[in-house]
Amino acid sequence: MLNIVLVEPEIPNNTGNIGRLCVGTESRLHLVHPFGFVINDKNLKRSGLDYWVHLDVTEYHNVAEWTTQITDKSRVFLMSSHAEKSYLEIEFQDGDWLVFGKESKGLSEEVLAQFANHLKIPMSANIRSFNIANSVAFVIGEAKRQLMIQGHD
Repeated sequence: MLNIVLVEPEIPNNTGNIGRLCVGTESRLHLVHPFGFVINDKNLKRSGLDYWVHLDVTEYHNVAEWTTQITDKSRVFLMSSHAEKSYLEIEFQDGDWLVFGKESKGLSEEVLAQFANHLKIPMSANIRSFNIANSVAFVIGEAKRQLMIQGHD
């Protein structure tokens, strides 16, 4: 099972959509406060539809609390548009942590400094970034494809 981490998500529709994606891919969702919305926000529920009740989700008060759950920092992959290495170059494993930052700014320097694996999603120079829900879908899709080939799914 993959661990999807949203650090300080700001837009409820994105989080709801990612929650639905996690249910569909049997991934765990980890949400790190502060949020830019209330977790029971109607838009969050609309995007997650009725799947939210099936979601394996954990909330953390802050990054420090979340990092106590990690047993192997080498299996934590932070998505950053400033990274040099593409997520397509990684051999994902069951239990990996895929970490995404807030929509407006991405991951803070403080969070990026805690982990060595920074990955980017290749994109045209005409845009700064992809929507976070789309970014999560790209990376989960590739990781799940690899896990299926390895016989883990």
